Amino acid sequence: MKQLIVAPAPHAYGSDSVRKNMLLVILALLPAYVVSVLEFGWGALITAAISILACVGTEWIISRFVLKEKRQTIGDLSAVLTGLLLAFNLPSSIDWWIVLIGAVVAIGVGKMTFGGLGQNPFNPALVGRVFLLISFPAQMTTWPVAKGFETAYLDAETGATPLYYLKHMVKEGDASVINDLVPLKNAFLGMMGGSLGEVCALALIIGGLFLICTKVITWHIPVSIIATVALFAACLGWAGMLPEGMTTCNYVGYQLLTGGLMLGAFFMATDYVTSPMTAWGKIIFGIGIGVIVMVIRTWGAYPEGMSFAILIMNACVPLLNKLRPTRFGEKKK
Repeated sequence: MKQLIVAPAPHAYGSDSVRKNMLLVILALLPAYVVSVLEFGWGALITAAISILACVGTEWIISRFVLKEKRQTIGDLSAVLTGLLLAFNLPSSIDWWIVLIGAVVAIGVGKMTFGGLGQNPFNPALVGRVFLLISFPAQMTTWPVAKGFETAYLDAETGATPLYYLKHMVKEGDASVINDLVPLKNAFLGMMGGSLGEVCALALIIGGLFLICTKVITWHIPVSIIATVALFAACLGWAGMLPEGMTTCNYVGYQLLTGGLMLGAFFMATDYVTSPMTAWGKIIFGIGIGVIVMVIRTWGAYPEGMSFAILIMNACVPLLNKLRPTRFGEKKK
């Protein structure tokens, strides 16, 4: 017999629910998704549709036939959001079966293996994304050139991302040409190649500010990530570690506006389940992500490191959650 334990009065009632918060996050992602559809055409629509349907279907199958739960959880929209976020981390021209595998891993391994929503230690969409990056590195790093609805789905013209150009030009000592290849204005407005969720920093910032204003998320994690990356990049410039033709201001701009930084800072690192509960924990969490991102981008093998940084810091959340204020009447240990 289950016992219901009720805390002493007073009781507070809130209008928040999992479904409502998931819906608000999905709405906040729509501006960036609209831009990606305009840039990549049918590929963006097909990739997102497959990812969402596969995530929802995987959760339903596991809940129904493996866990044998009578009450289905797909109605809370968490699987829909996971599918959309996974799609945002993929090239629009990637094969459909790779998207399907990523969705099954994201939900089946990253979420349902641990007991479902609220119990997963790692962001499910990033678990799927990193699995695909390790398993299919060529397909996951082949980026279509944005040409609107003229962009083919599977046989799109491909090109490198701004972070790839930046990383290799920095190593070769020639970074002056990047301003012509990908001006900062294009990176800000979304006129460049990359995954679905990294083509328009402006749309992601608008969506992130919407989430902060509606109190779905707090400012601590996004601001600490962005500030850390900006400061780290500026320090590299001040230390004279940038090649000729790249100013410190431009370098900071490219690090902030390209890649998955804005998507990760506002929409993935702020996941309730996999981020710290306290304000100071969130700030340390964000600083850690920012430092790891810049270390990977600067000295690592990959031009981007947002996914790895968030997953690494997800593992530190139980420790960061111990940084809580002393409760009233409790003695400090």
